[in-house]
Amino acid sequence: MEANTILTGRLEMLDEQLQELEQVVSAETPPPLEDILPRAQAVVAGLLNAYAGHCGKPSCDSDDLLAVFKAFVKGDPSLNTVRDNVRELVYYRNCLQLGRADALPRAPARMAVRTARHIYLYLRSRCEQEGRLD
Repeated sequence: MEANTILTGRLEMLDEQLQELEQVVSAETPPPLEDILPRAQAVVAGLLNAYAGHCGKPSCDSDDLLAVFKAFVKGDPSLNTVRDNVRELVYYRNCLQLGRADALPRAPARMAVRTARHIYLYLRSRCEQEGRLD
C-alpha cells in the first residue's frame, strides 16, 4: 500500500477517535479527566508517530508522551510548533499524579480534547501542504 494512503487512513482513524472524545466531553456532565486524558494522549501519540513514520523516522512505542514527541521532532526543529500543546497534556497528567486537581484549568477534560484536536488540525494541514495525503 502506498505511504500516503496509509497516512491518510491513520489520520482518518485518529480523527474518528477524536470525534468520539469530543462527543463524550460535550455531555452536560463530562467524564473526569482521569478517564479522558489517557485516550487523548494516545491519539496525540498516534498522530506524532504517524507523521514521523511517514517521514522515515522510527516510531516511539512509549507511554511517555514527551518521549514520543522527542522522537517526532528529531531532525526537524519546525515540528516544535506543537511542543507547548504536548507539554500541556503532560502537565495535566502530572497534576493528576500529584493529586493537584486544583492546579488544572476549568473543564480540563474538554481542554485536553481540544488540545488534541489542535495538534490533529496542525498536522493534518501540514500533511496537506506537503503533499503527504491522497
